[in-house]
Amino acid sequence: MNEASTLGPGLPWSHRPVLIGMIHLRPLPDAPRWDGSLEAVLARALEDATALEEAGFDGLMVENFLDAPFHADRVPPVTVAAMTRVVDSVVQNTRLPVGVNVLRNDAVSALSIAAVTGAKFIRVNVHTGAMWSDQGLLTGQAHETLRLRRSLEAPVAVLADVHVKHATPPAGARLSDAASDAWQRGLADGLVVSGSGTGHAVRPDDIAEVSAGAPEAPLFLGSGVTTDTAASLPLGTHGAIVGSAVMRDGRAGAGVDPTRARSFVRAVHDSS
Repeated sequence: MNEASTLGPGLPWSHRPVLIGMIHLRPLPDAPRWDGSLEAVLARALEDATALEEAGFDGLMVENFLDAPFHADRVPPVTVAAMTRVVDSVVQNTRLPVGVNVLRNDAVSALSIAAVTGAKFIRVNVHTGAMWSDQGLLTGQAHETLRLRRSLEAPVAVLADVHVKHATPPAGARLSDAASDAWQRGLADGLVVSGSGTGHAVRPDDIAEVSAGAPEAPLFLGSGVTTDTAASLPLGTHGAIVGSAVMRDGRAGAGVDPTRARSFVRAVHDSS
């Protein structure tokens, strides 16, 4: 992977803009807000997947968004087991490429889930370098992730955040250098740039800096794209990962609103 192609190696799209819709899972076992019903988790995940596919999204990303407060890196086996069951069901019930993000920064679990379910990509919050977060210091484990991918012979692409949201880079760390490291040394297959938090817009200067650091990398917006701004995705971006904007009342974790999802996709396609 990480060889030239239309949108980067291993990424299952040949066009832009690419729209990846978020499936924010209800709390899973081990999470403080777990309500005891995995069937309810599964039912809403499939409902959200159907709504996003019917709206015209290009891909889906399954994430344990409501498991806060998050483990910094490895999640417990029960979380992996629950996510595997849900991701497998989503993969079996959609024609879209499916991705996995295991919060806060468990790339090994995400890759393992993807490898056994047929998911096509994972998102890694800190793939290279380090970031200070509410979980403490998150450190990149690109060496472990990519060696595992090789040993599993898993055709799973890695989308790596650059200075991920809800976190602060070490003093003196430059966005362009972080982008270059994730792409050139971490061998990520695509990069993600976000605002300061969930639902916060990305600064245009940050997009430009990430693009300057890794001009060949597929670049996705990871937060803050709304129906109003979707019609004019910034120059140089290949697509967006969309959550809050297509959920009920515009609230992350509330489940996909089919009307909002259709309006979002229509705004993008009308401008293309």
